[in-house]
Amino acid sequence: MKYHRGIIVLITAMAIMGVFAGCVSQTDNTGAVSGEETPAPVTESTVTKTTTGLTYPVVDSGQVNCYNNEEEITCPAEGEAFYGQDAQFSGNQPAYTVSSDGLTVYDEVTGLTWQRSPENTGLSYEEAYEYCESLELSGYDDWRMPTTKELFSISDFSEGWPYLDTTYFDLAESGSVSKDEQYWTEPYVGTTEQGKSDAAFGVNHGTGHIKAYPAKVSGRMGNYVRAVRGDSYGVNDFTDNGDGTITDSATGLMWQQADIGSGMDWDSALVYAEDLTLAGYDDWRLPNVKELQSIVDYTHSPSAGDAADSGPAIDTDLFKVTELPAGTTDYDPDYGYYWTSTSAYFNKQDPGYYYAWYVAIGTAVGNSGTDSHGAGAVRFDTKVEDGPLGEGGERYYNYVLCVRDA
Repeated sequence: MKYHRGIIVLITAMAIMGVFAGCVSQTDNTGAVSGEETPAPVTESTVTKTTTGLTYPVVDSGQVNCYNNEEEITCPAEGEAFYGQDAQFSGNQPAYTVSSDGLTVYDEVTGLTWQRSPENTGLSYEEAYEYCESLELSGYDDWRMPTTKELFSISDFSEGWPYLDTTYFDLAESGSVSKDEQYWTEPYVGTTEQGKSDAAFGVNHGTGHIKAYPAKVSGRMGNYVRAVRGDSYGVNDFTDNGDGTITDSATGLMWQQADIGSGMDWDSALVYAEDLTLAGYDDWRLPNVKELQSIVDYTHSPSAGDAADSGPAIDTDLFKVTELPAGTTDYDPDYGYYWTSTSAYFNKQDPGYYYAWYVAIGTAVGNSGTDSHGAGAVRFDTKVEDGPLGEGGERYYNYVLCVRDA
C-alpha cells in the first residue's frame, strides 16, 4: 500500500543559526572557464549537515496542484489515472530568512546565504565569476558563483513565470517576467551548437529551465548572476545496496538503479512508478524535477571533447541508463530524457498543462540533433503522443528512474 510521505522541516532557532552561519568561511567549489584560476575541489570537510540532518536536503518543488495531459484536475486518489504526481508528495518545504539589512536571504533548509537583488547587467561567465569573487555584501567578502544544483535549489515550481519566490528573491529585470532571467552557474564539459567548447550552464528563473549558454557573450546577450556563500551543497553520497537500488545518504533518497530499457509517455510513467515493487519496497514514485536533478553528474556529457569526460550525465559506476538507438542524435552513444512528476505550461499566453519536466541524461538536442542545451539540462516536453509541439521537437516516450524516501 502506498503512503504519502510528508517531510516536515523543523526550523527551531533558525534565526539565531542564520546569523552565525554567515561567519563561516567558504571553500569555492565552482568551476572555471579557460584563463581562470581553478578553484579548490569539494572535500568532505567543506560539506556540513543542515538542520534536516542531511548534507544535501532536496528542497521541495513547491507544486501543489494536479494535472492531466491538458489542464488542472482534482488530485486523483490512489489507483486513479494520473495518481502519483508531484503535488501528491511533500518534501523539505522552503524556509527563508531575509537579513536585517534586506540585502541577503538565508535558506534554512540548505544552509546557503544568497544575494537577494542581482545586478541588472548582462555578463559573460568570466565576468560573472569575477563579480562574485570581488563582491562585498552585508559585511562578507566570501561570495562565490553558485553551482547548478545550488542555484536550482531556490527554484519554485508552484506557479511559474517566474520560477522563483519573489517574496524573498528579486529578479534582475523589473516589470514583466522575461525568458531572459538567466543566471550563470558552472562550465559545461560538452560542446553545444551555439557555445561550442565555451559553454556554461545557467538556471532560468523566468522559464524554469536549466540550459547551457555561450559563456563568452556579455552585455545584452549575457546572463545575470546571483552570488551565494556558505558550505558546499549538492554533493551526493551514493551507496550501491546490491539489490537493484542506490541510496543517497546526502539527500535521504533511494533510487532505482536501472531503467527498464524502454521509454513511455508521462501517464504511463506515473503508472509504472505506482506499480513498481523493487527490493521489497512498493512505495516508489516518479521523482519530482528537483529530486531527479539531484542525481545529475555535471562532469560528463556525450558531446565532451575529452574522452575522460564523455558519457551520460549520471554516475555510471552506479546507475544503468539505456543507450539511445544510433542516429537518434548526432552522438553515439547518447542517452535519453527522463521524466519527472512535475507538470509545466509553455508560457503565460499558453497556460495549458500539456507538458511535463524532464532531465536530459544525454545531450539536450534541438531539431538538428546537435547538443543544444547540454547533458544535465532540465526542460519540458509534451506528456503524450500527438500533444502540442514541445521544445526541440516532441520526444514524449522518455525513460524513468523511480525514487522513494530511504
